[in-house]
Amino acid sequence: MIALIMFAVCLLMLVLGYPVAFTFGGVAIFFGLYAEGLELFKLIVYRMHAIMTNITLMAVPLFIFMGLVLEKSGLAERMLESMGLLFGHVRGGLAVSTVVVGMLLAASTGVVGASVVTMGLIALPVMLKYHYDQQLACGVICASGTLGQIIPPSIVLIILADVLHQPVGDFYRAALLPGLLLVLLYIIYCLSVAYVKKASAPPVPRLGKPSAAHYWQIFKTITPALTLVMVVLGTVIAGVATPTESAAMGAVGAIVLAVLSGNLRFSMLHEVAMETTKITAMVFTILAGATFFSMVFTYTGGDEAVEQLMEYIPGGPWGFVVLMMLVIFLLGFFIDFVEIAYIFVPMIAPVLLKLGIDPLWFGILVALNLQASFLTPPFGFSLFYLRGVAPASVSTPEIYRGVVPFIGLQLIALGIVLVFPGIVRVF
Repeated sequence: MIALIMFAVCLLMLVLGYPVAFTFGGVAIFFGLYAEGLELFKLIVYRMHAIMTNITLMAVPLFIFMGLVLEKSGLAERMLESMGLLFGHVRGGLAVSTVVVGMLLAASTGVVGASVVTMGLIALPVMLKYHYDQQLACGVICASGTLGQIIPPSIVLIILADVLHQPVGDFYRAALLPGLLLVLLYIIYCLSVAYVKKASAPPVPRLGKPSAAHYWQIFKTITPALTLVMVVLGTVIAGVATPTESAAMGAVGAIVLAVLSGNLRFSMLHEVAMETTKITAMVFTILAGATFFSMVFTYTGGDEAVEQLMEYIPGGPWGFVVLMMLVIFLLGFFIDFVEIAYIFVPMIAPVLLKLGIDPLWFGILVALNLQASFLTPPFGFSLFYLRGVAPASVSTPEIYRGVVPFIGLQLIALGIVLVFPGIVRVF
C-alpha cells in the first residue's frame, strides 16, 4: 500500500504543477525514510554509479548534439524548400512535403522540438499563404515533428532498450517498419483530405517546367543527410558499432556537413553545446529522480503489488497489454515520455517476463503510444512548440483541433502493430 500511495501522491503533485524530476525524487525520499529508514539511502550511491557508467546512455547527448548541429546548419530549411518544389504542384503536396521532411528530420535529428519549430517557421507560413486549412496545416506540422519518437535514432528507443534490457540495434530494426507505416498513414490522410475537401489543400502554381538542374539541386540537398543517417543507423543495425560509437560518428559527421555547407560558426557550436547540455541535464535529472523512486517503490513491495494486481486482469497477456496501452495513453496527457519510460515501464517490466510477452514488441508499442503524448492536450509539447512560432491569425483551439485526426492515425498504427506483432521482426 505504501508504494501505491507513493505513486498516487506523485501523480497528484504533477497535476498540481510541481517539477517532474524533483517530485519523484522528493516523494521517494519522504516515503523511503518512513518505510525503510536511512539504510535504504546507502544503496542509491550504487544506483547513481550505474547510471554514470552506462555506456549506452552516453549515446543520448551525442545524438542530441548531432541533431541540433544539422538543424542549426540550415539542413531542415533546405529540405523543406526542396520538397515543396518537388510536391507543391500536387493537391495537398505541401502537406505531403511536410510529412516527408518530418521523416527525414526524424532520421537525421530525432529532436522533436527542433523539428516542430523549424517546420512551423518555414512550412506553416507557406501553407497559409496558399490558403491551406489552418487545422490541417497545424496538425500535419505537429504530427510530422513527432516522428522522431519512433523513427531511429530516437532517444526514446534508447531509453526503452535500456529499461527493458534489450539491444538498441534490435529496437532500431523493430521500429523501422512501424515508423514507415505511420508516415504512410499521414500521407494517405493528407491526400484524402485534399481530394475530399479541395479548398483545404490547393496545389501551388508551378513556375515553368522543372529542369534537370532543378532535380539535381533537390538530390544534393537530401543526399548528405540521408548518407549520414545510413552510416549512423546502418552501423548499429548491422552490429558493426555500438549505439554510442555510431552516435559519436554522427556528431562528427554533422559537423563535417556543416563545414561543407559553409554554415559552421563558433557561435552556432556554442549555441548547440548549450542546448545539448540543457536537454541532457533535463533527461538525466529525471532519470536520477526516477531511479530513486523505482528503488523505493521496489523495496516497499510495489513490484509485488503490481504483479498481484495484474493477475486479476482478464484476458491474460493480451488483456495486460491492452490495459497498459490505455494507461500509458492516459498518462501521456499529463506527464512526459521520459518519466513514463523511466518510471512506469520499469514498474511493469517484471510482469512482461512472467506473462511471456516479447519485450521488443511491447517496447515498440510503448514508443508508438508515447508519441501521442506530444500531441495530447493539455501538456502536449508539440502544441506548445507550434503555438510559440505560429502567427497570431492561428488560434490555439485551431492547433488543438488540427492534431486530433493525427492522434487517431497514431492509434491506428498502434492497433496494427498490436494485432500483427510480426511487424517488429521483419528486419
